[in-house]
Amino acid sequence: MAQQDTDVFVRLERFYDALPRPYARAEEFGGLVLFVREGEGWPYYARPRIGADTPSAADITAVRQRQRELGLPEAFEWVHETTPDLLAVARSAGLGVLLAPLLTLDPAALVPDLPVQGGTIRFLDPAGPTFAADLAASQAVAQLGFGAPASAGPATGGALLIDPAGPAERDAATGQLSEALITSQRERSASGDYYTAVVDSADGILATGAVMRSGDVAEIAGVATLPSARRRGYASQLTAALARRSLDDGVSLVFLSAGDDDVARLYTKVGFRRIGTACIGEPAAAPL
Repeated sequence: MAQQDTDVFVRLERFYDALPRPYARAEEFGGLVLFVREGEGWPYYARPRIGADTPSAADITAVRQRQRELGLPEAFEWVHETTPDLLAVARSAGLGVLLAPLLTLDPAALVPDLPVQGGTIRFLDPAGPTFAADLAASQAVAQLGFGAPASAGPATGGALLIDPAGPAERDAATGQLSEALITSQRERSASGDYYTAVVDSADGILATGAVMRSGDVAEIAGVATLPSARRRGYASQLTAALARRSLDDGVSLVFLSAGDDDVARLYTKVGFRRIGTACIGEPAAAPL
């Protein structure tokens, strides 16, 4: 059992290191490597170098200075079980660290496809005429979904805690994507290394999620639901559909990081099992 877990963590390290390299340049700072995206798209992170000693506080400080020079988020990611001493070092260097449950898929436990309440699951087609518009709408859903706490959605029994963002707010937040970004996303999607699934409805896209693949390892990320459409099971059903697509495409290790223990429990219901903790470091908030 211990040997199997070790193998999984080694494979995850290789994935985290390999995923950004086709789209970024790597800059090394002691025990850390900073991936700097070349071209448009979501900025990457700094993380421990494979085979290096535990990064020092000086390494973290140097990377943060470089990230500020480049106008990048001061973002660090690592797996606690692989680099356990980095947590204390990161905190001593002024980072706040989110401890996110890390889960892998048990293929035998993956739930079957289920009907989607008020909608259908659709994978975006990079060759389709609506790809650009769908991509922009899905990004708006993610922006609104991640920007609102789960308690902002419909409460049990239909009562609203606050007026949640819905299709009108999604449409207002949908921006015009650049041709360079659309072209990049088309190419990545066509290659099979990245694809997006959405919950579509008469009111447009209500939820979104994506898979990022490198070799036979894939990460499910960016699963978000429009706040007004929460508590319909969309996140769970999207995650299951993305996992099944990954298995069908020959992936043998599917994983994800959950925002907290409550979210992790939702993913265990569709076939994922917790194996460890993903650490996400950002500058600690200044005390009040």
